Amino acid sequence: MERTVITTTKGVAGISRSFKSIVEKLGLRDEDTLVYVGLPGVCTPWIELLSYAIRTLEINQVFVANLDLDLSKTVVLVQDVGIQFGDPVKIEKAKVIVVLGGLSMPISPVSRDDVSLFLQRVLLPEGTVIGVSFMNMFEQVGWTSAVPFDFLIDATIDPVKVERFLR
Repeated sequence: MERTVITTTKGVAGISRSFKSIVEKLGLRDEDTLVYVGLPGVCTPWIELLSYAIRTLEINQVFVANLDLDLSKTVVLVQDVGIQFGDPVKIEKAKVIVVLGGLSMPISPVSRDDVSLFLQRVLLPEGTVIGVSFMNMFEQVGWTSAVPFDFLIDATIDPVKVERFLR
């Protein structure tokens, strides 16, 4: 599979701006649905960040924890708060599915085969799969050759520096 680097950027703004750029280029319409799949807790802050980046697009955004469609929740913008997870929602098909790297971690209850089956079930035939991971996680566990990503955003968080101030 041939891959091309579109851009290289830095920081949280680089992640969110890159994501926004990709989603805007897809030309989604009001009735289109974008689904984030990831682990509860581990992935939810990143979903909030990504959703906030595309908050001006009037599309349906949904979070599906652990690929369990019974756990689907709306992703909504709350004035003066930011992105929150809202009411349960039933989804059948999505134009875009964003696969978060937390699903590929050893603590995840799902496998890459589970992700592939989910994509076959939920992604529209003309749909797009966007992967968002950190520290090259998808590559490390062999998901880039097994999951049909159309785009991949991978960020490096290195070093992580912790300091203590002695008073």
